[in-house]
Amino acid sequence: MRPTMSPSRGTAARRLAGAAAVILLAGTAPVLASGPANATTDPSSCVTDPSARLASVPSPESFLGFPLGVGQQRVVTGEEAGNYLAAVAGASKRVRTGVMATSVRGQSLPYAIVSDETNIRPANLRKLTEDIKALRDPRTMTAQRAKEITTSGPAIVWVTANVHGGEKSGTDAALKTLYELAAGLSCDVAERNENLITIVVPTQNPDGHDASRRQNEYGFDMNRDWFARTQQETDGKLELMRKYPPQVFIDAHEMGGRQYFFPPNADPINHEISPQVVDWINRIGDANKTGFGHNGACGGAVTTECYFNYSTYDLFFMGYGDTVPAAGFGAAGMTLEKGSASAVPDRVQQQFNVMWSTLGWAAANRQEVLTSYFQQWKDAIAQGRAGTLEPNEVLQPGNSVQFPVPAEQVRSYFLLPDRQLADVRQLVERLRRMDVEVYQVKKSLRLPTARIFGGRSATNLTVPEGSYWIPMNQPQKHWIQAVMGEDPYVPFPYFYDVSSWSNPLLMGVNAVYTGADVRPNADLIDKIVNTGGGKTTAAPPLKGSYTFELDSAAAAEFTFSLLGQGIEVYRDLETGTASFPAGVLTPELNKSAKLFGVTLTPYTTGAVGTPISLPDVGLFQGTGISLTSGSHGEARYVLGKRWGLDLTPVTAADINDNTTTFTERTVLVVPDGSNATGGLTATGQANLRAWVASGKTYLGLRNQGTRMARAAGLTSTTEKPKPTGYTVIGSHLRVDVADSPVSLGRPAEDFEFNNNDSILNPSTTGTNVLTYPSGGTFWANGYTVNADALKGTVALVDEPTGAGRAVLFAFNPLFRAYNENGLHLVANALLTPNGSAPTARTAPTAPAVDPARAAAAAAPVADDQGGGWRPITIEVAAGDLGRTTAVVQRFTDTATVAQVNGSAYLTIPNPQGLHSDEHPFLGDLVRTLKSDGIPLRSVVG
Repeated sequence: MRPTMSPSRGTAARRLAGAAAVILLAGTAPVLASGPANATTDPSSCVTDPSARLASVPSPESFLGFPLGVGQQRVVTGEEAGNYLAAVAGASKRVRTGVMATSVRGQSLPYAIVSDETNIRPANLRKLTEDIKALRDPRTMTAQRAKEITTSGPAIVWVTANVHGGEKSGTDAALKTLYELAAGLSCDVAERNENLITIVVPTQNPDGHDASRRQNEYGFDMNRDWFARTQQETDGKLELMRKYPPQVFIDAHEMGGRQYFFPPNADPINHEISPQVVDWINRIGDANKTGFGHNGACGGAVTTECYFNYSTYDLFFMGYGDTVPAAGFGAAGMTLEKGSASAVPDRVQQQFNVMWSTLGWAAANRQEVLTSYFQQWKDAIAQGRAGTLEPNEVLQPGNSVQFPVPAEQVRSYFLLPDRQLADVRQLVERLRRMDVEVYQVKKSLRLPTARIFGGRSATNLTVPEGSYWIPMNQPQKHWIQAVMGEDPYVPFPYFYDVSSWSNPLLMGVNAVYTGADVRPNADLIDKIVNTGGGKTTAAPPLKGSYTFELDSAAAAEFTFSLLGQGIEVYRDLETGTASFPAGVLTPELNKSAKLFGVTLTPYTTGAVGTPISLPDVGLFQGTGISLTSGSHGEARYVLGKRWGLDLTPVTAADINDNTTTFTERTVLVVPDGSNATGGLTATGQANLRAWVASGKTYLGLRNQGTRMARAAGLTSTTEKPKPTGYTVIGSHLRVDVADSPVSLGRPAEDFEFNNNDSILNPSTTGTNVLTYPSGGTFWANGYTVNADALKGTVALVDEPTGAGRAVLFAFNPLFRAYNENGLHLVANALLTPNGSAPTARTAPTAPAVDPARAAAAAAPVADDQGGGWRPITIEVAAGDLGRTTAVVQRFTDTATVAQVNGSAYLTIPNPQGLHSDEHPFLGDLVRTLKSDGIPLRSVVG
C-alpha cells in the first residue's frame, strides 16, 4: 500500500497552497523561470518559493525559444508539443510518456503522465491505477479495502486540449501545466503531485492543429465522436482512459469573443450523470472563480474579458469530452472555453489558470472525491437492481424541468438476433469496450411486460435463444441508459447539438427493454463476439458456396472488402442475401467475417444471384460543398476509408463539359451543401440526365443532393415549406419501408435520423422507399415541435431514369458515420446493379424531362433560412418580441421574425453552418438576452 502523506507535510502543503496559488496564477514571469542550479532535487521536501524549480527540467522557453503565454504572439506546433513532452520526460523522474493513437495522417498523439516520483514508478503506477479500476466495481471490493484506497491513493486527473484543431491555446496551457508539475519545488506543486496522477494530452487533433481547422482530416468534429468512436484518434484516447480512468477530466477549447467559460454548465444536463459528478463539477467551478480572478482580467467587475457560467455549454449529448467522461467514467468532465478574440498571451494564461486551480481543487479534495467516486458506482448498481432511472434536473437560475423522466422501471435491455445480426454484434462490442457486461441468452425466456423500441408496449414477449442481454444491475448502469435509452428525456429545450443518439435506433436493430425482474439463463461474453460461421481450414472446399445476410452496415462493409480483394460476390435481389465461391475462403477471410460479426453459412451448391461489383465512385465537390467538414468528409471516410472505394473528385466543370473524369464513373455521390444547383449549367444538367439514363447511379444526400437532382429533372419530389416553429433537433422517427433494391434487407418498419432536414413531398415518378407514416404509427423521440408536418412525406426516393437511377435521401444517411441503418441503405444503392448501358460509342442523349419532374424543377426551394445549414432560432413569448428584437438588432440585421401560438421566433441565417462556440456573436447574444431579463423558451442553433 502506498504510504500516506505525513500530517506535517500535508498540513504545510495545504496551508501554503492558497498563498502559492495567488503568485502562480498571477501570470508573472517567475512562473516559467528556471530554478537555480543548486535547487534541491529531494521530492520529500517542498519550499515556499513558488519560482523554485528543478534546473534539470527544461522550461518551455528554453526548449522552444519563446515563453508560453508571456508576450509571444504564436502558439506551439504539434511537433513542438510532442518534442517538449519527450524532453521533459527525459529530464524529470516525475514524468512518463506514451502515444495513445495516431492521426489519419499518421501523426502521433503523445501524452504524459506526471505525479511524484513514488507514484510514477512503473510498478506503483500499475498498482495505483488498478486500485482506481477496482473502485469502479464495488461488487468485488470490501469496505475495508475501499477505505484503504480512498484514504491513501491518488486520484487521476486528465488535462486535454485541442480536440478542435484551430483552438490552440489549450495546447500551450497544457504544456505549462506539465512543466509546473514536472519541475516545480513548491508545496503547491508537491500537494498536486502527491495527491494526483495527471494525464496531459496537449493535442487530440494534430492534423486539425496543423491545418488550423476545427475538424480532423476526414472533416469530423471529434467532440461529437465519443460514444461512437468512429475516428481513430477518439478510439485510442478512450482505450487510454480505460487504462487510466479519470475522476476529473478537463477538455480545453476556444470560442468566439473574449470571455472565458467554465462550469457550472448550461442546462440541460443528461439525467444519467450522477449527482456526485454534478456536485464536483459545480464545486470546481466555484474554485475556478477564485483562481481565475487572481490574474486581474476581471478586475473586480464584469467586463468583456471576464468569465461566465450557466450559459451556452450544456452537459447533455453523449458525444462530448465532458459528458462521456462524466456518464461513462464517473468523472467530473468539464469543457473549458476561452474567447479566441483575446491575445495569445491572455488565452494561454487564462487556460493555464483554470487548469491549475482545477488541479488544486482535486488535490485538496482527493479523499472525498475517491470516496464519492466509489459510492456512485454502488449507487448505480442499486439503481440498476431496482430499475430506477435518475430524474431530470436543471441547475441554471430561472430554468425549470419542463419534461420530467417518466416514472418507469428499466432493469434489462435485450438485443434480438432475428435480423441485422452483424450490426447487433457490433453494438455488443461497442458496449463491451466501455466496460459494459453483456450476456448471451442460452434459453428463450418470456418477459411479462416489455417495451419495444419505437414507443410500443408488449406483454408475454418471448426473447429467443441467442439474444444479447444487458442487465442494468451493474456498475455501468448510467452509461447503458445514456446510450441505449429509447429517449434521452430532454429536461429543457436548449440544444447545443442533437437530442437523440439511441444506439439501437441508430442501428435500426430489434431491441426491447423491461422493468421486470428477470434472470435469464445466459453466459457472460468475455471475448470478441464469435459468429461461429465459416470454415477455418487451410484447404477449404473447392465446390459450393458460402452465403451471408447482407442486411446490415457491417455485412455491407464485409462485402466491400470481398470485392476489394477481387472475390466474386453474388446477390439474390429477392432475399438480399449474398454469396461467394467456397474455394476462396481462407482462415484470414474467415477471421475477417467474424470481426465484422458476419455468419458464413456453407452450401454445396454454387453462389446464387446477380453478380455485383465495386462501384467506380465520383465524389462531387462543386459549388456549395465544403471539402473540410460535414457531409463531404463523412463520404470520404465511410466510402473511402471504411469501404475501401476509390473516390474520384468530380467538379461542376467536369459535368458541364462532360469530361471523362465524370462520364467514366458508375456512381456520382453528391454530399450535402448549400447550393441548389451545385454550379451546373443547363448543359451540365442535361449531361447529368444522359449519364444517369445510360445506366449510372446518382446518389444525393440531404439538401444539396436532392435539390441538384430536382434542378436537373431527375425527380418529381418537391419541398414542403416548414411551418413556423418547426423544430426537429436530431431525432429518430419511424418510417415505413417500401420494396426497392435500395431497401433490400431492411425491415418493413424502420427508424431514421432527422436533423431539421428538408421535408419532401412524395414522388409521382419513382418509388417512395422510406415514408413517414400518416396515421397512428407516426412516432418521434428526442425533441420535436410541429413534427406532424412530416406525416406522409418521404425520407428516401428511388427515381429511375432510363437504365439508371437517382437515389435521393432527404436526411443525411452518413451523419457522423454512426447512423448504421443509413449506411446500409447507401451500401445497397452502391451494390445494386442497374440496367444495361447503351453500347453505342457516341455520348448518350439526355432524355426528355417528365412533365412532373419539369414542374418540380421549376418549384421554389423551401426557405430554410440557413443556406442549407441549420439556422439559429430563438423562441420567446410573443409579448417579449419587442425587447428581444431590440437586443438582436445590436448584433445582426439579418434576423427574420414569425409568431405562432403565443411564441415569437427570431431566425438568424447561419450559411456557414457554424457551431455555437464558433459563432462570432451567438453566445454573447444569448447572454445579453438573459441579462436583460428576457425569458428564453428555446434556443436552437
